[in-house]
Amino acid sequence: MSKLIISTQFDSGSIEVVSLEDHRDIQLRIKADNASEFAQWFHFRLQGAVGLPARLRFLNAGKSAYPDWKGYRVVASYDRQHWFRIPTEFDGEVMTANVTPVANSIYFAYFEPYSYERHLDLIGFASESDKVELEHLGHTLDGRDMTLLHITDETSPIPFAQKKKVWLTARQHPGETMAEWFIEGFLERLLDSDDPVGRVLLNQCVFYVVPNMNPDGAVRGNLRTNAAGANLNREWQNPSVIHSPEVFLVREKMLATGIDFFLDVHGDEVIPYNFVAGCEGNPGYTDRLHRLESAFKAAWMAVSPDFQDKHGYEKEASGQANLTLATNWVGQQFDCLAYTIEMPFKDNADLPDEEYGWSGERSKKLGASVMPAILSMVGQLR
Repeated sequence: MSKLIISTQFDSGSIEVVSLEDHRDIQLRIKADNASEFAQWFHFRLQGAVGLPARLRFLNAGKSAYPDWKGYRVVASYDRQHWFRIPTEFDGEVMTANVTPVANSIYFAYFEPYSYERHLDLIGFASESDKVELEHLGHTLDGRDMTLLHITDETSPIPFAQKKKVWLTARQHPGETMAEWFIEGFLERLLDSDDPVGRVLLNQCVFYVVPNMNPDGAVRGNLRTNAAGANLNREWQNPSVIHSPEVFLVREKMLATGIDFFLDVHGDEVIPYNFVAGCEGNPGYTDRLHRLESAFKAAWMAVSPDFQDKHGYEKEASGQANLTLATNWVGQQFDCLAYTIEMPFKDNADLPDEEYGWSGERSKKLGASVMPAILSMVGQLR
């Protein structure tokens, strides 16, 4: 039998090996983010177990940041392109996954990874369009670029100043990789010159898109924090150049452009549905915003069975919103329609997929599906 080897020395790699002596009892621990206590993300490669029944035991799963693993299944891949789910059980303390690899090398992850190289490829794809202008906002703590995409049709008869300003941000929490898959699907459709919805949107709107708010955390293999240990989605009231430059830079640009509609894309560890969370608890929440929220949800449900409004977070009481969150801060600051989009790490219980669960591809399709819903709102935005 070949020697068993586990490696993590690659983009977003993360796991701690406790015991690798027996393929029937590979013992692992999920590592915490580099500068915080959040422990949930994992991504590693196992070599040497081809044809052997491998049993992976995540010993500290019950003490992770979000220990509700019921219904979750580990994702795996041989080529890092095609990811599938493997049988996984959770006894309240230890999570166990089982697979008999058909190749000498197999990768495992919490969710289908979205690498920094793919992020750069996405920026490159977008920059080839004459509808896109790249803006360098600054650098992260690790020196990576914070890139903003301006997207509009400058030949439109509608003056720039009269176009609606639509912002999308993703991966404030870097381990929520489905968020950048969502953005990829959104951009591919928006920039498809044969898509009539995209053409009309680019005539009527200016899109400002940040595909990855937290590239440092993504590369480091963090679930929720940046290189300094900051949870970026708790930094919006008072971001710091030293502690949370990603939010500081994006927030400054928002204040310069204004916002009519904002979507912040995330993933949820527990709830097996796609849903949105709004600004009901904001001090400035009004009936007008409630009508806009209701209209947007209805429009999205009409075009995508993967989106629903029965399951989600409890709505916050009036005036009790946490304004350090992006959606709440934006909604309050700009008096605009603002939503957090949440996708599952597990599966969509309304349309489950036994082989893949919720996946990067399905996240892309959900990103593409939101465009008609945005279009339906343009005339209602002020």
